[in-house]
Amino acid sequence: MIKRYPILLGLLLQTLVSFSQQENWDVYVAQYQKGPGSTLINMSLRQAAPMKQFPFLLTTGVKFIDCTNEGFPVKDGFEILHKISDTIKNIIDQKLKNIAAGTFTYQCERLDYYYLIDTTGIRKLLSAAYERNFPEYEYSISIRNDKEWNGYLTFLYPNEITYEYMVNQKVIINLTKEGDDLSKARKIDHWLFFKTEDDRGKFIAYAEKQKFKIESENVAKESKLKYPVQISRIDNVDVKTISAITIGLRKKAKELNGEYDGWETVVVKQNP
Repeated sequence: MIKRYPILLGLLLQTLVSFSQQENWDVYVAQYQKGPGSTLINMSLRQAAPMKQFPFLLTTGVKFIDCTNEGFPVKDGFEILHKISDTIKNIIDQKLKNIAAGTFTYQCERLDYYYLIDTTGIRKLLSAAYERNFPEYEYSISIRNDKEWNGYLTFLYPNEITYEYMVNQKVIINLTKEGDDLSKARKIDHWLFFKTEDDRGKFIAYAEKQKFKIESENVAKESKLKYPVQISRIDNVDVKTISAITIGLRKKAKELNGEYDGWETVVVKQNP
């Protein structure tokens, strides 16, 4: 489950600039056995995975020297970690075809994940690069067969709850950029779509019991989910509160053969 680490997320998002603009990279922070960990992930791989022509998973990175109590790099430590990752990526790109899948930072260690078409000579090249360029860092290199892409699909890729937090966090970041301190509850609109009018009716009955107001119902003839509904309620918009709401709505919609399509609200600023 994602906690709020706004400074950390901002620093991690800077890393996205160095990746292909054609790829969809995203970042999240989640809680693990020993504490929080951050994952930078190539979300665009989800639809194509597993790619059987890239059956080998390379996991490589370093233990960093200066880290916070939670196991993340200190602010000034991100620059050297980016440099290390870029150096290793250049070597891998020159040696063989590969796909960058993600980066995991946890307990003072940063690991980059690559899927490779071949592994010949790569361990020797990477070891030499670490020892030549970054001798003060303890490095690790792990190569294993992962033709089902379990490393990506079951570890790096966020579960449903974490993904919900990721989506909501983006909306909340945009609100705070506009000067909203999130302290005030406000009207929040939600949109859902259903296959049948009967399913929509069952959802509306559920929503009304949850004190939602039904804002609109109509028919979208061109869509497979022809029966949309817009609902609203006064709620807070911190990530924990709004995610609990959206997870519940998404779950109920799924039970009734429908889809939850997101939420929207207004920016609320404090009086000057």
